[in-house]
Amino acid sequence: MIVWILFLALVLGLLALDLGVFHRKAHVISLREALRWSIIWTVVALGFAVVVYYLYDRHWFGRGLSGHGALTGGQAATQYLVGYVVERSLSLDNLFVIAMIFRYFRLPSALEHRALFWGILGALVLRGAMIGAGVALINRFEWMTYVFGAILVWTALRMLRQGDEDPELEHNPVLRWTRRHLRVTADYRGTNFLVRENGVLWATPLVPLLILVETSDVVFAVDSIPAVFGVTRDPFLVFTSNIFAILGLRALFFLLSGFMDRFRYLKPSIVIILGFVGVKMLAAKWLHIPALHSLAIITAVMAAGVLFSVKAGDGRAAGKDKR
Repeated sequence: MIVWILFLALVLGLLALDLGVFHRKAHVISLREALRWSIIWTVVALGFAVVVYYLYDRHWFGRGLSGHGALTGGQAATQYLVGYVVERSLSLDNLFVIAMIFRYFRLPSALEHRALFWGILGALVLRGAMIGAGVALINRFEWMTYVFGAILVWTALRMLRQGDEDPELEHNPVLRWTRRHLRVTADYRGTNFLVRENGVLWATPLVPLLILVETSDVVFAVDSIPAVFGVTRDPFLVFTSNIFAILGLRALFFLLSGFMDRFRYLKPSIVIILGFVGVKMLAAKWLHIPALHSLAIITAVMAAGVLFSVKAGDGRAAGKDKR
């Protein structure tokens, strides 16, 4: 329990520094600032792998002694890194949906960081609850591993059929519910989520936007959390790898926001990763794939998606120049 409290205190401290000190004033995030913060969050996440190693190697706070947590320091650090890479990779698809939500609500660029901050803070709570439920189900019903694996394979096939089609937000049931039950102002009121006018409490467009961001994260978590369970059953490793992947999403969003349309092969990469982890879970009884091998495969698939996207983008740019 102590290690969980310490980790949550660390995360809350990092978030407080982020919003209360470094991003206290709403402003447009430049590409240079996004790159700097993306590097910082990645270094922090990778640095935590060293903490994980010593936690399990020295058995601090009882880590790595029993149950699914009976791991050596090297095994735990490797599983944490694989979980982090899986979650970071699968979260890329969520970034495209968030960008679409921001465009739909015409969110001013200066408010994007604040909206993402509160969206990610809510995601931390929701994912913690979902991970806890997942751990309880797997510990109580061993066959849930196959259910999670089947979910991943089904999701991969569904994404493959959908192709590059974007969901229509206008018909989103959550958005329709908020419009029926909330009084929403016609425009934004600075960074306020709620305003009082003539004694009546109104929500600004930030509220329905945030609700959509949270619900979209829940939908994506249904895929990504089982995928991390395909790497490790240790709830601490599942939770910490998820959290650090999510914490780096904001900087990654601003880093990629101007180039998202160019990464056309990221979705196929995500489909392959989902399918790979799903099959790995379904075949775990007969086929064991070491964590390091999984890390290599997943990293190679994502790298290939990025490289093919960049190459395809250069090809399109060259074609335009010729015309």
